[in-house]
Amino acid sequence: MLLNQISQLQSSWLLAQAEAPSQLSVLGGHLLAVVVFSVIGIVVFIGGLFLVEKLTPFSLNQEILEEHNTAVAIVLGAIIIGISLIIAASVLG
Repeated sequence: MLLNQISQLQSSWLLAQAEAPSQLSVLGGHLLAVVVFSVIGIVVFIGGLFLVEKLTPFSLNQEILEEHNTAVAIVLGAIIIGISLIIAASVLG
């Protein structure tokens, strides 16, 4: 009776060990998720900046680089931070 229970415990332990994924495969899955979400976030970020550039009635590059308009640079920086926070919140869930 005791030997039967021990053999059942050993077989269930071996079965659990065989079904458990290795730490390397789990790490690889997490790294793949990081890369995929990073690429998606960067694409959405660039799309958001492109949309802001198209919605403004003037050229942001000209205003910031040539005209040295600090107010436009501050507003664009706030927009960049806002887009980044939205993307980070959506990635984190």
